[in-house]
Order: sequence, then structure tokens, then C-alpha cells
Amino acid sequence: MGSTIEINDTLKISIYRGFPKELSNLLLRKDDEPLRDFLGKEFEFWNNHERLYHMPPTRFFLVEEKFKKWIYWGNALVISQTIKPGITKGIFKITKLYNKEFQKKITIEESPAGKSHYPGERSSYIINNV
Repeated sequence: MGSTIEINDTLKISIYRGFPKELSNLLLRKDDEPLRDFLGKEFEFWNNHERLYHMPPTRFFLVEEKFKKWIYWGNALVISQTIKPGITKGIFKITKLYNKEFQKKITIEESPAGKSHYPGERSSYIINNV
């Protein structure tokens, strides 16, 4: 028998699904100082479908989905989750936020083709469909 639960290593959410709006507004920041205010804070999220996130100490990439594009912000821990048919809800804690330069590089490198918020080409090679 198959399973409908998807195991994720990335917590990709929009503002609508729980990404902190105040953090999203810092995308065009001049410096990285304001990011420190978000470290250790907890936020609620939800995603469509049944998704399993490993419990701490396993960290996840924290990705904002903005206009169908991806922005890698840092790392988070999913500290609680509830899975019901068609939806996963939970609480995450931000544990790491990237500086502007690294944020741009990792977003370009790790986003699926055509999904990066930042224009640019990957500098690494990947094998698809593994």
C-alpha cells in the first residue's frame, strides 16, 4: 500500500501560510542587523497535503514562497505538527538566518529550475530524477 504523506527537508510557506510578514518585509534590507530579532522566535504554519517534518534536532531550510518564487532565508526547527487529511499544521522556530549575499547564492543554487526569486545561473551541476 502507498502512503500519501510526503517527507520534507524544506519548510516552504508563504505569508498566507505562516511565513512572518515582518521578516519578509526585510528582503530589501540594507544590513543584516534586524534579522537577529527573529532568531529563536516561534511561528505557526500550515501547508496543503499531508507532510512529515522531522522533529528537533533535525533542521529544515526555511523558504518563503513569494509570487511562486522561492527565497531561502535560513534554517528552522519544526517543534510541533498536526497532520490531518489534506493539511499539515504546526509550529516552527527560526534557528538561523542568512546574510544578504549568502541568501542570494543559496536561493539560486537550491531552488528548482525557474523558481529562484533571484536571477542568475547555478554554479553547480545536479543530477535530475535521482
